[in-house]
Amino acid sequence: MTKTAFLFPGQGAQFVGMGRDFYQAYPAARALFEEAAAVMGPEILNVIFEGPEEKLQLTEYTQPAILTVSTAIGAVLADRGFKPDALAGLSLGEYSALVSAGSISFAEALPLVSKRGIYMQEAVPAGAGKMMAIMGISHEEVEKACAAVEGAGHVSPANYNCPGQTVISGSNDAVDRAVELARQAGAKRISPLKVSAPFHCALLDPVCSQMAAELEKIKLHKPAVPVYFNVSAQIASDPVKIKENLVRQVSSPILWSALIGNMIDAGVDTFIGIGPGDSLSRLMKRIAPEKNAYSVEDCAALEQMLESAPTEVKDENGS
Repeated sequence: MTKTAFLFPGQGAQFVGMGRDFYQAYPAARALFEEAAAVMGPEILNVIFEGPEEKLQLTEYTQPAILTVSTAIGAVLADRGFKPDALAGLSLGEYSALVSAGSISFAEALPLVSKRGIYMQEAVPAGAGKMMAIMGISHEEVEKACAAVEGAGHVSPANYNCPGQTVISGSNDAVDRAVELARQAGAKRISPLKVSAPFHCALLDPVCSQMAAELEKIKLHKPAVPVYFNVSAQIASDPVKIKENLVRQVSSPILWSALIGNMIDAGVDTFIGIGPGDSLSRLMKRIAPEKNAYSVEDCAALEQMLESAPTEVKDENGS
């Protein structure tokens, strides 16, 4: 029997105009966009659909924008009869997963992730830190490169994305030195992430107490669908534990490759990336190329998935 997981992207996947076609074509998506405008103000839709890009890149806008688009596309899939057996989100995407699971309302998640973005940006002065994806060497080699330059500032692994791909995060000089050591160790490609602060490292420790205080104001519910969490790669259902995971996630590395492995061990064989960009489906091809992996970021991709998905996926999800 086919088991399906919905995967939601994090910051860095955003682009001006994302989700516009779903807004225009599907009432279920339009309702979510309109709810976002009611909660956050109409400017959020202007930023999503019209930009400018510089404003969309500001993390206080980026985070609710991606949450809105991902949740809207998820609502369309639900309307088409798709029912996930498991959920996960990369970094910010964890909030999209929790909304999809009914653990937190969309209306409460929007201002929460906007504040998360503000706190994360304020923790490190603009331009003082960055994140780089290192490809072609092992996680262990990247860890060695980071450890070797720790005295020059802070740098550490932030995302264990897939075999041969690790993201590092930290202060500019330390990241640059670690990148040079990674090149010497045989890294094939190194790319900067499109983010405005060095996430998932100790430089963001001050944000943890701020997010803990914000989460205390919100009542979380037990997820209706199993949610796998970034910091443990495991399922958590107790609201107290979920809040702990969300707090730790801010300054802790993302164990994405292990998380996907645990989903596969639980029998998941079909993965659908929901939201802007196709990075999660591309990572799936590196982690488990034998599994079904799709990316739904626009209406054309949705129709392509419906045409190409194995018959059992369509049948079990009502399409």
